[in-house]
Amino acid sequence: MTTDTFQMKSDIAISHIKRLIMSGEAPPGSRIVARVVSEALGISETPVREAIKSLVADEWLVLRPHVGAVVASVGLDNIQEIYGIRGALGGLAIELGGTAYTPERIAEIDAVLRECEPVVAERDVDAFSKLNRRFHALLSDTPQTTVINRMLTSLWSRTEGAKYGFRFVPWRLPESHAEHVAIRDAIVAGDFALAARLVREHEQAGMDALLQGLQNQSEPRPAGRRQETV
Repeated sequence: MTTDTFQMKSDIAISHIKRLIMSGEAPPGSRIVARVVSEALGISETPVREAIKSLVADEWLVLRPHVGAVVASVGLDNIQEIYGIRGALGGLAIELGGTAYTPERIAEIDAVLRECEPVVAERDVDAFSKLNRRFHALLSDTPQTTVINRMLTSLWSRTEGAKYGFRFVPWRLPESHAEHVAIRDAIVAGDFALAARLVREHEQAGMDALLQGLQNQSEPRPAGRRQETV
């Protein structure tokens, strides 16, 4: 097997495991077993083990003694840290990526915002969550901010994989949308410092709402066995 072929199979395994986490098929605490993944993909365990090592390094997975690799959890104690980092990185992405906000990109941002309007009116949390990711990706995924975008993608996936977000605070959809519009307007005006500040404030508002929603949530969390997933 050539190095390129091995790397390609490792990347396939990484994408597969990330999809499981982001879709919720592999919730926090689920075991990621190399044998099961290799059988699902029809590849050997060696590139899968390398994929698991990579995902541990990127904090998608954590290694537990006597258990192995499990999907990382996000607790109340580090939500503030994650959202703070997201705000700082999101603001920096705008400051560094200003020249990437071409008329074509602005048109893409506007298209997402138009799609959001009926979704917000209907309080469709799942649809808004997807559009929210697209909006923020358009802000951070630029040639000048490739490292920032990778870091933000990982942080977004941590909270989504843990099923945190708008489902706890559906009332925040119109507020979040209005904040998106304000960020867009600042970018169009060329005031990237203001746009960066608005992104930081946006993440702070999201964090405050989420913490409030989690504190108000009274649903019991039954204990269960760890899941073994593909």
